[in-house]
Amino acid sequence: MRIRLTFSKSGPLIYISNLDLYTLWERAARRARLPLSYSQGFHPQPKIHFGAPLPLGFSSRCELLDMRLNEDLDLESVAARLNETLPAALRVTKIEPIDDSTPALQTLVSSADYEVTMREEPDILDLAERVEAVLRAKSVPRERRGKRYDLRPLIEDLRLRQDAARGGNIIAMRLKAQEGATGRPDEVLEVLGIKRENARIERTALSLLAPQGNSEARNGPS
Repeated sequence: MRIRLTFSKSGPLIYISNLDLYTLWERAARRARLPLSYSQGFHPQPKIHFGAPLPLGFSSRCELLDMRLNEDLDLESVAARLNETLPAALRVTKIEPIDDSTPALQTLVSSADYEVTMREEPDILDLAERVEAVLRAKSVPRERRGKRYDLRPLIEDLRLRQDAARGGNIIAMRLKAQEGATGRPDEVLEVLGIKRENARIERTALSLLAPQGNSEARNGPS
C-alpha cells in the first residue's frame, strides 16, 4: 500500500537537515515495525519521499511524506505507532491512502503558505506600505547563489493580518514552490526590510496539483 502522511515539525528539529530527517523517519518506521518497501539495486532505500523541502530554521504544521509499505495496514494504527517512535517535535497529524498511479509527491507541490510572526511589533502603517509596494511592483530583482532572478512572480499572495490569538500582527504569504521556481519567505522579509532573526516563520499549507494538473488541493488549514 502507498500512504501519504501530514506531519508537523517544530522545536529543535527545525534545524535538522532534510537528509537527517529522512534517516529519522526511516528509523522511526523500523522501530514501529512497519513493513517498508525498498528500492532495487546495490543500495536499497526505503520508499519514503518528501514534498517541498523545508528550509532550516522554519517550523511547519503541514509537511508531506509518501511512504510505500509491503502490506495493507490499518491507517490509524500506523499513525499511532509512528507517533510512539518519533521525537515529540515531529507529529503525524493526518494519514491517508493514495493510488499507486499518483505522480511523485515532489512533482505535485505548486505553492506553499507561510505565516511570519515578528518578535518585535513593527510600525504597522510603514510595514503595510512596504507590503503594498511589493504587490504593486512589476519586478523585484534578487540574487540567489550568484544567479539573478525576479522574486515578484514567485509571490502569489502577500498580506498583513491581525492575529488575536497571538496578540499581534502576522505576515501571511503564498509563494510558488515548484522546481526551478521556488520563493523563499526569508527573501520576501528581506525585501520588506525585516531581519530574519527578528521573525518566526512557519509553513502552514502546501498546495498540490491534481494528477491531471488542472486544479489544486491545499494541504493545511483554510
